Amino acid sequence: MLSRLEKERYLHHIMLEDVGEESQLKLLKSSVLVVGAGGLGSAVLMYLCAAGIGKIAIVDFDVVDMSNLQRQIIHSQDFLNQSKASSAKARLKQLNAGIGIEIFEERFKAHNALSLIEPYDFIIDATDNFNAKFLINDACVLAQKPYSHAGVLKYRGQSMSVLPNSACLVCVFDKPPKKGLNPISGLFGVLPGVLGCIQASECLKYFLGFETLLINTLLIADIKTMDFKKIQAPKNPECRVCGTHKITHLQDYEI
Repeated sequence: MLSRLEKERYLHHIMLEDVGEESQLKLLKSSVLVVGAGGLGSAVLMYLCAAGIGKIAIVDFDVVDMSNLQRQIIHSQDFLNQSKASSAKARLKQLNAGIGIEIFEERFKAHNALSLIEPYDFIIDATDNFNAKFLINDACVLAQKPYSHAGVLKYRGQSMSVLPNSACLVCVFDKPPKKGLNPISGLFGVLPGVLGCIQASECLKYFLGFETLLINTLLIADIKTMDFKKIQAPKNPECRVCGTHKITHLQDYEI
């Protein structure tokens, strides 16, 4: 049962007819691994922590830079040049001291991917590079782990959810773009917050048993024009990752 303090904290979840106290308990017993504590990760981590996900793990090898603060709202000037994972943990503990927070100050790579994701119920791809995004997809497909993908660039972003046996990222995009097609460009500060909130929503809906996830669907958002559209993305039986001949091991993407 929820404690008196938990009932007070999560009151507005409990009041929802399709959540209630029993489902809030499910959230408190759930665990999520978030790869990346930057722009996407800031929104994801803050809202999952606030919502009462019982155990959250953060993977990030980077440190807080002044230029991050325009969009990575989980960090502050007090943590400049310090670990993003440690900075995020400190902020989450301020928000909800009852949540378990674990950090991994390392890169997500082929040699550690499966061991990192194995203990957790749901995985969030909050990274900012194609190599990591495709590796997360491959690892989750191989380990049969549900996960949420998102990516942002300038004013536009995209998101989809991948469950065991649904379409995966490679069904849609096949492989990362070549290095010359992976531009370094500006980013509208609120955009990763919007997409991160969508990822957090997908994660919570998964645990609550909602049937409205972005499965076999790519959501594309243009924050400048406020155009949102869904594109059907069916599973590809010939997919090199999740198709008939599924992958049996992981390897790093180098582009």
